[in-house]
Amino acid sequence: MDESITKVPGVGKALKGEFEKLGVSTLSDAVELLPRGYDDRRKERRMNDATPQDPSVNCRITILSHETFPSPKMGMTLKVNAEDDDGERVTLLCFNRPFLKNQLKIDSSWYLNAVVQKYKGLYSTSRFEIKKTKEECGIGRILPLYPLSGNLKQKNVRDATRFALASLSPFEEILPQETIERNDLVSRTDAFNYVHWPNDDIEIKLGKRTLAFTELLLLELSILREKKDKKAIKKAKPSKLERAFISSLPFSLTPDQDKAIDEIREDLSSTTPMYRLLQGDVGAGKTLVAWISALSIIERGGQVAFMAPTELLARQHAEKASELLSPLGVRIAFVTGEVKGKGRNLLLKALREGEVDLAIGTHALFSSDVVFKNLKYVIIDEQHRFGVGQREALTKKGEMPHVLMMTATPIPRTLAMTVFADMDTSVIRSMPKGRKPIKTHTVSSQNRDRMYEAVGVEFQRGHQAYFVYPRIDDEGESDLRDVTTMYSFLQKKYPGVPSALIHSKLEEEEKVRILKEFREKKIQYLVSTSVVEVGIDIPDATCMVIEHAERFGLAALHQLRGRVGRSELQSYCFLVFEPSLSEDGKERLKVMRDTNDGFLIAEKDLEIRGPGEMSGNKQSGFLKLKFASITEDQDILEDARNEAERILNEDKGLISGINSGLRKALEKMKRD
Repeated sequence: MDESITKVPGVGKALKGEFEKLGVSTLSDAVELLPRGYDDRRKERRMNDATPQDPSVNCRITILSHETFPSPKMGMTLKVNAEDDDGERVTLLCFNRPFLKNQLKIDSSWYLNAVVQKYKGLYSTSRFEIKKTKEECGIGRILPLYPLSGNLKQKNVRDATRFALASLSPFEEILPQETIERNDLVSRTDAFNYVHWPNDDIEIKLGKRTLAFTELLLLELSILREKKDKKAIKKAKPSKLERAFISSLPFSLTPDQDKAIDEIREDLSSTTPMYRLLQGDVGAGKTLVAWISALSIIERGGQVAFMAPTELLARQHAEKASELLSPLGVRIAFVTGEVKGKGRNLLLKALREGEVDLAIGTHALFSSDVVFKNLKYVIIDEQHRFGVGQREALTKKGEMPHVLMMTATPIPRTLAMTVFADMDTSVIRSMPKGRKPIKTHTVSSQNRDRMYEAVGVEFQRGHQAYFVYPRIDDEGESDLRDVTTMYSFLQKKYPGVPSALIHSKLEEEEKVRILKEFREKKIQYLVSTSVVEVGIDIPDATCMVIEHAERFGLAALHQLRGRVGRSELQSYCFLVFEPSLSEDGKERLKVMRDTNDGFLIAEKDLEIRGPGEMSGNKQSGFLKLKFASITEDQDILEDARNEAERILNEDKGLISGINSGLRKALEKMKRD
């Protein structure tokens, strides 16, 4: 398997370097380099079969004559006139190939594969392969098309894969025979032969499915085997603090919130540390669930750390927690890198001596000088914004604390099944009672006047608005609207309406002051970058205007839209786009216009742009799949997960002989 690619006849030092650019160093690598597509030459196509949509031909031709003609850049160029078996004439333009005159003798027959064009009833081609036999030309079969590099040609890679397959077959089987039969797969040897040298479309499909399934099954097995077994416990009852807090709320929790709290409470009562993901759509009330879940830990004398991605958001959480939890006697501290000197020393001493129940902050929480007396519970908000190392640094400040990771960016079920398979998941879909769906409109930049009028009506009603732009200032790109320029424009558009400009370059205290005044309705609209994307909760904000909406991802658009619609007031979102909007951009904005469901939007986002950074956890290894695609193989992923669960239920240690292939493959994955 580890033999060098130079074992392939004709692959010397130069081609070795080109193969390495494709990630092919060994014969095994050559086998695992899958075709990017296929050239179906099973049916002969003569000149009359060529169309503008499919101008390819593959047929026998007879050479009629040779000519030369002057070419400004190439001197004299050879022109070979021929005809196919129907008598249709074709001219081969042999740029830089004068030697073909001696090969293509008049009246000789050859097999041609070419892309032709028809002009004034005459066919011609300058892109062609010409071979002496039908087999050499690939006529009658499907040929693989591989990614290429430098001087590599399809023939080089085809020869390499053919040689590697012959040298390494048969391949050691990974899957148990029962798994192959149960999931309509083929052997590993057949799978590689089918994807490289298929006889028909069915073989391509079977080969690809088998390789993708095997890869995803190994991934699911590796994750599920690491998942800790939870000891069965009795249904946990709410603590005294929880009951007191919930009864003090002026509203009822949603059924989804109740369910999530029950699930988390049971985990927190277990001796096995909780490792749970809390997903909830924008405005669904995840933070409230987190506060309630923290109360049982605090009542038992444990400390809770709550980490948010930005100081602005952390400060807002601290203020809200203080308002809600301090009346219950919960001692809260806001931990920030901005606090220096004596104040910081006092804060650190309070944490160290257990005089703080709930510490809220950003990455400052895992600074080396921050020490907890009894950290039992870690809550991480917007978990995908933190690296795995940052999350681990915080959890190491306690002795195996419980961990709750929260995200308001809904993760598609298929992605969550794999990336977060080692976690339990709670989902909050339902919105608080009385919330109205946000009405979303797409607006061409040429027709924004009516939009400005609609926002003006909301101002007359005493409501508030956000105007979001992708840039802070012009930066030399005058085609993009920016917050600085548009702030001046909007002040003229809405004279007398109090406003403010907010973006990432402002000092933290200034941002805090602006948001405080916005919350107190001293400011009626904000002109902002995406700094307001998460956590800003203004009940009277009813309008969100996002300019150059095509430049934002679906997840970001949904987060921004979620800054409005946070009360019983009808809210609106205007997505302003440029007339030159791409098809991909149109599709994304259509999704936003048609639904407010963040989970559906996340699925569509995955379909349109692939996984990207949505996974957050384990993503580097997760996205290095060779044979499977999370976006295209979602059905295979579900089948692989079901099979992994079935296998582990029957043989958790994979010690049975029928699972030896799986065991060896997983051991190799660990070594690699």
